[in-house]
Amino acid sequence: MRFLFNFMLAVLLSGQVPAQAPATYYNAAQNLNGQQLLIALHQIISDHQAQTYSEVLSHFQQTDKKSNGKVWDMYSDLPGATPPYEYDFNENCGNYNSEGDCYNREHSWPKSKFNDNMPMYTDLFHLYPTDGYVNGKRSNFPYGEVNNPNWVSENGSKLGQNSYPGNPGSLAFEPLAAYKGDLARTYFYMSTRYYGEDGGWQNWEMANGAELKTWAIQMLLDWHHNDPVSEKEIARNNAIYIIQENRNPFIDHPEYADCIWGNTKECSGNSLNEQEAQLALLIYPNPCRAVVNLSWETINRALKIQLFSAQGQLLGLWKPDAHQTTLQLSLDDYASGIYWIRCISESSTRAQVLIIE
Repeated sequence: MRFLFNFMLAVLLSGQVPAQAPATYYNAAQNLNGQQLLIALHQIISDHQAQTYSEVLSHFQQTDKKSNGKVWDMYSDLPGATPPYEYDFNENCGNYNSEGDCYNREHSWPKSKFNDNMPMYTDLFHLYPTDGYVNGKRSNFPYGEVNNPNWVSENGSKLGQNSYPGNPGSLAFEPLAAYKGDLARTYFYMSTRYYGEDGGWQNWEMANGAELKTWAIQMLLDWHHNDPVSEKEIARNNAIYIIQENRNPFIDHPEYADCIWGNTKECSGNSLNEQEAQLALLIYPNPCRAVVNLSWETINRALKIQLFSAQGQLLGLWKPDAHQTTLQLSLDDYASGIYWIRCISESSTRAQVLIIE
């Protein structure tokens, strides 16, 4: 599993711990499935604080910054390896000749498909900084899977005939496998956020308005399952929540995708009794010095608590018993800085920032 922690520099500069979802944020979605769940989630995440297009560029410094201060570009990045090129945040532009020239703003759900309308035009949940040349190659083609590409980017993203079963037979853009889940959950968000608000949206290869088509749903579910939620997405979700005051439910609750579009056995009944208990992890004091306390509601199942450095190195592991609800960690051996606390149970994961002074 990937451990991606590049939001940490923004946290350090701001002096703030990223906002988590309130414990009651998803209460209205409890015990719902299918269209009822879709509607409930739409009502929870709609009416977000829309941004201007110029603000998007500045917000990328909170939402898409690597730990080395560079732009996090999913169209050029190589997780665990050295990417072919990286950008500083002042290297955005509108003109380019080749890869590595500059980055711009990618509407992962093509803006032409919703006629450049607001607020989706500046919705950060589907806007990403990407290499301008690769973005231009992707154009407004659907995402897909490509066996025989016409063109391959320097990080291995591909453009060519869509080979995913059931597709309408068009050119498609296939991103790196490490980011397919990110984009799948982006599309689930868009379909949910703009449910019933898609008047004038186009009927195109992946969707009719905001409603995803059958082949696209199956492919996106495959991507969602094969590339689980990463710390990058969790941190980005928290950062956007501060800016827009709404969240991507499919990052907070990955099971919701199956509860709405997929195998209902995977949605585990959508009961918040256990899930919200795990999400209600408390860490205090934070920032801290010699010790930190953790507490959670009992779920009658054993948890696993992990401590990671900002670079993703596993530093500590604790396994409270099934009925334990508190844990105190000694931090004498750890230097001042930013860390991650990760709480894992059988059905969900919660990660939070920890600052040691």
